[in-house]
Amino acid sequence: MLQGKTILSVVADQEGQVFEHPDLLMVGMNGLHSRLPRSSELIPLPEGSRLFTIPDTPPMGFDPRQSKSVTLRKLPRSLGGGPVQAVSAFLTPGFTRTLLPAADYGRKQVQLPLWSYTAVGWCVEEERFYTAAVRVDRNSQWQPDHFDDRQLDPLVRQMLKEQPDNRLLEQLSRCALDYHCFAAKNLFFRRWEAPLPTSPQCNARCLGCISLQEAPECCPSSQERITFVPTVEELTGIAVPHLEQAENAIVSFGQGCEGDPILQADTICAAVKAMRSRTGRGTINFNSNASDPEAIERLAEAGIDSVRVSMNSVQESFYNAYHRPCGYRFADVRESIRRAKAAGLFTMLNYLVFPGISDRVDEVEQLIELVEETGLDLIQMRNLSIDPELYWCTLGGSGEGMGMAEMLASVKERIPRLQYGYFNRTRENFYPTGLESDWPLEP
Repeated sequence: MLQGKTILSVVADQEGQVFEHPDLLMVGMNGLHSRLPRSSELIPLPEGSRLFTIPDTPPMGFDPRQSKSVTLRKLPRSLGGGPVQAVSAFLTPGFTRTLLPAADYGRKQVQLPLWSYTAVGWCVEEERFYTAAVRVDRNSQWQPDHFDDRQLDPLVRQMLKEQPDNRLLEQLSRCALDYHCFAAKNLFFRRWEAPLPTSPQCNARCLGCISLQEAPECCPSSQERITFVPTVEELTGIAVPHLEQAENAIVSFGQGCEGDPILQADTICAAVKAMRSRTGRGTINFNSNASDPEAIERLAEAGIDSVRVSMNSVQESFYNAYHRPCGYRFADVRESIRRAKAAGLFTMLNYLVFPGISDRVDEVEQLIELVEETGLDLIQMRNLSIDPELYWCTLGGSGEGMGMAEMLASVKERIPRLQYGYFNRTRENFYPTGLESDWPLEP
């Protein structure tokens, strides 16, 4: 029971049909520890979210008669009694998960694909799904209903006709049409944030990299990485019209279809200077692992407005286990954050969060220390997409965290000026007013 509501466990049959379990209550996982969700951890499933099954993985639920969590080996007789699978929610952007789906991950036969797995249940009284999440960003521009492919195709064809020799535009047309990248689609819709992938190389080997998987321990990447370095002319040919014409215009280096743009800092600095020589409109953002502090300073001098630094943990051992840096140190990343803020950039953390790791007491304390030391402006609470068991075992996880909702409240209480979010922002919205009392957000 949850504040007078009965939230039942959700399970699926072998064909993927989803049912509420008649006898078991919903449980979730913090790390690999299963428990009942707290009231602060559940909201109605946000519009635009999706459900999917976790193949051949037995779900867990709470049995009120035994007062404990149990693992389900088959469907109850009322649902046919056949094989059973766990169910996960995939949250619409802007929401951070608070619990993982409760399941016996040790019984699965394959590494799960790179999705963010989120606990989900069924509310009997309201006859709708509930999920383990909190809202961290009000921006609704990334909702799926804004991206109608029927309108997209003629826009792609027209822009390719206008710039037939621009290799980067060709790459982004594939990202928009084949990979359904929302940022790439924005470019052709001439609105909001558009991508500028630049680097075919990376100096990290992230366990959950979505564009290149060299190691056998994870799973296939979800898209192919760019194979060339665009010229300054190719970059400006895309960026300048977008900055000049788009509503809430942002162009961003550092995308899912590339390595890390910091390895192409010279080209990007030249491109940013060329962009700013032609237009002062819009926001230029740089997403990166921030492995080179001097490059960050040069990019700031060239004219970028904001930087977003990707990090799965503020603890060096956890960071190294996931990012597997090549030729740089965790200390370099911290120094880059400090120099970015000192150079006047709006500085964000692309925090790849995972219940049971991100809400550990030692992680929270070191996160607060990092924010206070560097002056970080905003933490993007992004759900890490990876097989939960693989991640937990790779990092050597143990125990249970305080809870993601509690973690967010605790950090905000200690540093009221700190902003939470999920998306990059325009310059006009870097520092909105009223943030000290604007937490938590209504779902």
